[in-house]
Amino acid sequence: MKKRPCIMAVDDEQTILRLLKRTLEPEGYGVIVTDNGRSALDLLEEHTPDLVILDIMMPDLDGFQVLDLIRQRSNIPVIMLSARREMATKRDTLNLGADDYVGKPFHTGELVARIRAKLRRAEPVATMSIKGG
Repeated sequence: MKKRPCIMAVDDEQTILRLLKRTLEPEGYGVIVTDNGRSALDLLEEHTPDLVILDIMMPDLDGFQVLDLIRQRSNIPVIMLSARREMATKRDTLNLGADDYVGKPFHTGELVARIRAKLRRAEPVATMSIKGG
């Protein structure tokens, strides 16, 4: 039986966390939520999510710092979710190792499609054997 993919959502806005949980759980994902970067790093040690959705603007550790610390330890797919829409911000997060960038406000259907695409790419590729004729 295939395990249910787990998504960690990190955002200091409780309304966003509730929306993500209400959107992703019916799609078959387990969802871990936290409202700050420090607890996200602790939860990453405790759990092994298949993907992280990470806000940029948070108190204490911001999303840039959390992304950098995640990349020092893991290659887990990370989708940045932020109200910051400047091209420089998008470029910087992608250069730091984010796999995607979604601006707020966002359409939940688009986010789910992006999550599916990232998880599909992250799945181990089955080895193919080609028999010579």
